Parts: sequence; structure tokens; C-alpha cells
Amino acid sequence: MNDMHELIDLEEQGWRALSSAGDAGKKFYASVLREDAVMLFPGGMRIAGRERILESLGTQPWDSFQIENPTVIPLASNAAALVYTAKAQRKGSEPYVALISSTYVHDRTWQLVVHQQTPA
Repeated sequence: MNDMHELIDLEEQGWRALSSAGDAGKKFYASVLREDAVMLFPGGMRIAGRERILESLGTQPWDSFQIENPTVIPLASNAAALVYTAKAQRKGSEPYVALISSTYVHDRTWQLVVHQQTPA
């Protein structure tokens, strides 16, 4: 699988969209989320389904983010998991550090199926 850089770039695009004002995050994720996508966040938050995830994306944008040590783990000829450490911060908030796992399936384009954040 030669998609390491492609998936890392896709994940960075997502962080950049979530660091922009307005609905850039919703527009970006509308193009990459699979219908049955699931997102798991700290505190036991589970958001299932593309539409519910898109509805949840109205939070304050990130001021900064950093992706560290990204690794792509091939799962099948059309699927891979991207794991990395994220460091991010919003204005007036403490820095956020988490271990991230994003699982993608390729069906004409890469589609995000499962995304999990575990505080580091």
C-alpha cells in the first residue's frame, strides 16, 4: 500500500478545516465520511452516522495543531488505519494531547469509517 502520505495529508486537511472559522469542517467531512461512520471521543462520547457527526462539528476552531509520529497500518487492499499523536489548542483552553486512530476504506475515494481520540 502506497497511501501513507495520502492518508496523512487527508488527516491534515481535516485538522486544517477544523482550524478554520465557519463551516469548513462540515464541508470537508461531508466529503470524506462514510454513511455509517463512528467517532469516539474522551468522556465516553460516541457519535454514530454521517449526519449526526456533521451536526456536531460547530465547535470553536483550533488555533493550532500538530500531528506527530503518523503511521499507516494497512488492513486490506482497500483499507488502512492511521495512528498518531495530536497536539492542539483552542484560544483560552489548555493544550489538548491525544492518541488518534482513523480508519479509512477506499471506494473510489478514501472514506473515514472510524475515528477515535484517547487522551495522552
